[in-house]
Amino acid sequence: MSNIGQIYKIHSDFYYVNYNNQIFECKLREVLKKQHLKVVTGDFVHFENGAIEDILPRKSYISHPDCANVEQIIIVSAIKEPDLDFVQLNRYIAFSEYYNIPIKLCFNKNDLSLDDKIIDKVFSIYEPLGYDIIFTSAIEQEGTDDFKNLLTGKISVLAGGSGVGKSSLINAINPDINLRTGNVSDRSKRGTHTTRHCEIISLDINSKIVDTPGFSNLKFDFLMPNEVGKLFNEIKPLEQYCKFSDCLHIHESGCAILENIENIDATRYKSYIAFVNEAKEYKEHVKYNGTKSETRFKQSSNKKRTVKISHKKRESARNTLKQNIQQHYDKEQ
Repeated sequence: MSNIGQIYKIHSDFYYVNYNNQIFECKLREVLKKQHLKVVTGDFVHFENGAIEDILPRKSYISHPDCANVEQIIIVSAIKEPDLDFVQLNRYIAFSEYYNIPIKLCFNKNDLSLDDKIIDKVFSIYEPLGYDIIFTSAIEQEGTDDFKNLLTGKISVLAGGSGVGKSSLINAINPDINLRTGNVSDRSKRGTHTTRHCEIISLDINSKIVDTPGFSNLKFDFLMPNEVGKLFNEIKPLEQYCKFSDCLHIHESGCAILENIENIDATRYKSYIAFVNEAKEYKEHVKYNGTKSETRFKQSSNKKRTVKISHKKRESARNTLKQNIQQHYDKEQ
């Protein structure tokens, strides 16, 4: 009889399954490989004798990085070093909203803030949107109890740019874990990735985190432009009052969002516009690849543009050729 365990790490073709706090090295059965099922860290699986036989339904899933069955996303940003990037922060928030996973906001390196303006701005933007906010300093051990409370009793994934202090915060609440940390580059003012793969780490008997290599290449090039507004808590409730159902809230007449633009923070609206433009690229991609009339050209081996003849025209050309051959044959007779 097979057991049910949770994949806590994947390395090459090996899947490491946690079952009753014991780790089993497993491989996928060939039948699962042939089904092209994607198995990710956090998946609960049936396994037996070192072979994964089946994957249980997921309660949640996120991609880039791929992980399943997380209960909340904690977005970690730095107040300084690197400077707080509101567009990037909003990108993480919108991404989490897309996957419908509860969000918590953690602002680290609070000890580097020289004034309270940035803190006041954070509260003024995100508290009215319903997001829980904490401020921490892993170096000064400030707010780490609040951070630990956020993690208690849940499986959490940490999102945030490199160098914001995700690993340092985990080490601050549990030094025995001793995650690798990286410094911020003096040249780029950005951190370096210190995690190479997704791995579930137990903080205590009830609390776990998914340590990830970061949310790479995060762009909204996978949804339509008119869907972006649903990822913004201040835009979504107003959309129903727009004059047009496909309103993009940019320049349309009768737009309820533009009529209430003074109530939307400038950095949030700037982020919205950026994400809509990314979604427009996706729309064009779908249009280009999904419409036959827009795929008239193909690349030849010498990279010159050549006309691709439609099937109907090709068949007509063949018939004409056959007629010419028959006429030539009749003359020869």
